[in-house]
Amino acid sequence: QVQLVESGGGSVQPGGSLKLSCAASGSPFGIWDVAWYRQTPGRERGFVALIGRHGNTDYLDSMKGRVSASRDNDKNTAWLQVADVKPEDTAIYYCNAFRGGMGSFWGQGTQVTVSS
Repeated sequence: QVQLVESGGGSVQPGGSLKLSCAASGSPFGIWDVAWYRQTPGRERGFVALIGRHGNTDYLDSMKGRVSASRDNDKNTAWLQVADVKPEDTAIYYCNAFRGGMGSFWGQGTQVTVSS
């Protein structure tokens, strides 16, 4: 099992950048793949980025070029960076640690609001 706590959300102006953190505890962070999702009211949670336990990455097509996921297993932390933020990036962002046969765990989310 792993416990996840997201942080770094808040208000950001359009064109700015944001960096979210996902701090993990409860088990060695390096055994988990980590994905980032976001959700807006009335919509399903949607995939944003993946940083796998081997360092492999994948990103939502519409955000490629301005989104980056990273991790430091020694610090038990993963990060999501988004550049050139847009109002449509407003959402609650969640990190998800998962691995086949071991389960899937979510943090509580962090709100990001993009507004001038």
